[in-house]
Amino acid sequence: MTAFITRCCKRIEAGLARLALALLLLTAFAVQAGSIEPKRAALTPGEDGYALSAEFALDLGNRLEDAVARGVPLYFNLEFVLERPRKYWVNEHVVTRSLTYRLSYSSLTRQYRLTTGSLHQNFGSLAEALRVVGRIAALPVVEKDAIKAGESYEAAVRLALDRSQLPKPFQVDAITDRALQVEAKVLRWQFVAPVTP
Repeated sequence: MTAFITRCCKRIEAGLARLALALLLLTAFAVQAGSIEPKRAALTPGEDGYALSAEFALDLGNRLEDAVARGVPLYFNLEFVLERPRKYWVNEHVVTRSLTYRLSYSSLTRQYRLTTGSLHQNFGSLAEALRVVGRIAALPVVEKDAIKAGESYEAAVRLALDRSQLPKPFQVDAITDRALQVEAKVLRWQFVAPVTP
């Protein structure tokens, strides 16, 4: 009789362990944090200076997508830094450029609105709006006289969700709730200023 009870207890323990594992996996998939992955970036020379082109893959996660669809605006900061490395000393800061995007949804027009400064653009879907946020094309960042031809520079670009612009209840929740966090990575690369003949 005791052998039967022992076998039953072991089966129950094994079943509870499988159930706990299934619940753990289920919550891991349900709590999906967002991410902003830089794909590529480059500086191209122009008439007055250098322009930044970059591409990011944006995934807000389910909770933030829901929040936008319910009318909560999201703010994204694009940050670009250019430095000249120096031996035996800290890098020389050349330029910092930042740009803020505001993404909101209007239930009246059923459109997403992307605003940068006084410019705005409307989109029929969130995916379209995020695609535009993630593509930077020919953004002037450095004047020509700030760069020395033939010199090597270190460039860095990052696109991030500005959690400080979220409504206060979301700011508090974003500290502990993984579903409201968006991981943003920095893309760094070496840039050598071309020598013009």
